[in-house]
Amino acid sequence: MSSYINELVAPRTMTDAEVAKLLATTGEHRDGFRDHCIFSLALGTALREHEILALDVGAVFSAEGTPKRRVRLTTFKRSNDDPAMQEVFLPDALRGKLAKLWKCKKADGHRMADDAPLFVSRQGNRLGASTLRWLFATWQERAGFERRFNFHQLRHTACTNVYRASGNDIRVVQRVARHRSIRSTQIYTHPSDQDVLRAVCAVPC
Repeated sequence: MSSYINELVAPRTMTDAEVAKLLATTGEHRDGFRDHCIFSLALGTALREHEILALDVGAVFSAEGTPKRRVRLTTFKRSNDDPAMQEVFLPDALRGKLAKLWKCKKADGHRMADDAPLFVSRQGNRLGASTLRWLFATWQERAGFERRFNFHQLRHTACTNVYRASGNDIRVVQRVARHRSIRSTQIYTHPSDQDVLRAVCAVPC
């Protein structure tokens, strides 16, 4: 088992400072709040890009507009097709942001039926993957990032943060990542970029 772990490549992750900078920049203006919620959703749940874009209003909100605690996915990576695993928990901070998003969408006249897309373009259509990737790149530039990330690295960052927050409990990370095999989860036992940065900053020089 240990030799297998050593062969795995450590995922590229964002530091706490980079996460804070991204969220602060997207949260500054109302026109960036949709994107702020998307990035927060990725960081808070480890959902994949296509899983986020496939979310409907009814999957995330009650009929009264209250964000749910548990979200059952209908679109997910088919490498793990166990429906019992396809459920994510929403953190309290994220639920607060989604409650605000509901009010913004209502105020803007968006369709709020259960089958309506949660994240829409300016034309009112479901937000597409290419647009989301462009938005993520644009917001990183606006935030003054020194290095660039792809959207999937938000998932890596989320799983790494869960590993740290759970006291290095790999089984908790497996559940959050919704991996069929724990072998897929073991990449998060490697030191993260945050761990490396913290260690380097402590070195006298």
